[in-house]
Amino acid sequence: MIGAVVRFIVSALVLMLVGFLVPGFRVGGFMGALLAAVVIAILGYIAESLFGRNVSPQGRGLVGFLTAAVVIYLTQFIVPSVEVSILGALIASAVIGLIDAVVPTELR
Repeated sequence: MIGAVVRFIVSALVLMLVGFLVPGFRVGGFMGALLAAVVIAILGYIAESLFGRNVSPQGRGLVGFLTAAVVIYLTQFIVPSVEVSILGALIASAVIGLIDAVVPTELR
């Protein structure tokens, strides 16, 4: 349980960093980023359940990258403090993928 909480806190911090670095991607505060991290995890789980493990960002393929961008883009419609353009979602997906390679946010 504590591992899941830490994962979401790290994910929220990563989203705040991405919001600072990426044009077209804005997260309003830590609580907004934390809620966005939860929503992204849920949407990612749904996408993975529907389409299989190959659509997850851990698949590291083009399909996983695009799926992550779509999940990030859809998050703005659920979390009011998140604003994302299509280009911002694509760039954010790439940046999050690079950060995840260094600081994994998935429970192992």
